[in-house]
Amino acid sequence: MNKKITIAIDGYSSTGKSTIAKQLANKLGYIYVDSGAMYRAMTLFAMSNEFITSDEFHKETLIENLNNAHLKFEYNSKLGFAEMYLNSENVEKEIRTLEVSNFVSQIAAISEVRKKLVATQKDIGKNKGVVMDGRDIGTVVFKDAELKIFMTSSAETRAQRRFDELIEKGEKVTFEDVYTNVVERDKVDTTRKDSPLLKAEDAIEIDNSHLTKENQFDIILKLVEEKLGNV
Repeated sequence: MNKKITIAIDGYSSTGKSTIAKQLANKLGYIYVDSGAMYRAMTLFAMSNEFITSDEFHKETLIENLNNAHLKFEYNSKLGFAEMYLNSENVEKEIRTLEVSNFVSQIAAISEVRKKLVATQKDIGKNKGVVMDGRDIGTVVFKDAELKIFMTSSAETRAQRRFDELIEKGEKVTFEDVYTNVVERDKVDTTRKDSPLLKAEDAIEIDNSHLTKENQFDIILKLVEEKLGNV
């Protein structure tokens, strides 16, 4: 398939953005970029250096130390996707915890952090042939993306998915804590001043509350094929 497009997938937390993005990238032979992993890695960096705790948030100190956080993706052939590395250390497991989830929206709201990561994301996708998911991919990172998807589902559905995922990984969490986290992240993500989560005017909204992963993939793949046919 010689024609290549840019696919931007935005939406609320735990709507399965990364899952569908990985599936599409594998099917199309495109580069997959989990922008959320980048913000999670920056959050882990802040937590590890105690720039942010449950009691304090030293925002200016974090900003001063941004150049000490080196992020990169390394492809794992066994898994079939790229994993997140922070300062040469694989942090894919560490960044998926509820502890990181509790702070990530605060870190992502910092303009300096967003500027640093958006520049990296734009560079990765400059030659097209990329599937990137996040909160502001279609509205900020790739405003001219040929296909923009906005994914949503009820907070209860998303919390249950996230809870099941964490339990499967051995995390000791309660549904109530996960649900609270989902609702709070929605509030922060949609109300922050810098690049708030919102649906791009030309994005196609997909509510997957009652869709199987197979149904969802078929629907979105058809949209991709239609776009490729019109490129």
